[in-house]
Amino acid sequence: MRVRARIDEDTGPQAPGELWVQAGGCFTRWADGDPAGLDDLVRVMTPVLWHVVRAYRLPQDVAEDIIQTTWLALVRRREAIEDARAVGGWLTTTARREAWRVRGTTARATPVEDEELAPRLPAARSAESAAVESDERRRLWAAVGALPERCQRLLRIVAFENRPDYARLAVDLGMPVGSIGPTRGRCLAKLRVALGHAGGTR
Repeated sequence: MRVRARIDEDTGPQAPGELWVQAGGCFTRWADGDPAGLDDLVRVMTPVLWHVVRAYRLPQDVAEDIIQTTWLALVRRREAIEDARAVGGWLTTTARREAWRVRGTTARATPVEDEELAPRLPAARSAESAAVESDERRRLWAAVGALPERCQRLLRIVAFENRPDYARLAVDLGMPVGSIGPTRGRCLAKLRVALGHAGGTR
């Protein structure tokens, strides 16, 4: 199994709850014997995994290997997931832990341009509404990209986890656990200001 992880267009993320439901449906189909369910799960979740892994500022080839490892882990441990609705969280947690482990064993960490690796998520909407949402999401992630690096990393991680592991985040970001919540609030405030100045989504 080889997953092409790179996504060439940026339409931004859907809401985590919606993604988790969609991913759960794909997983259920796959678990029930439909191979296309896994293909759809890869299509839905790979862009999300890109965002999670990007927060660790790893080179593209390393990030691709991490995402590939995450999918292989799912194939090998499918039976361990008893609730299909948990598959989204399982995948993002697995990818984040692998990225954290790899980052600790490699010195090849380089910045990545947002336009180069920004993800694309599928959306079953009209062409007009899709174009509007695409523009709004591009503005959103452009505003995120203009924030300080710590804010970018923090927001990219918490955006796709319903219950972030604050203890692990504290280690990853080099900050006290108690400061993550206030820092997140300040980062979101900066993001709102940036979006306001750009006339983007609030």
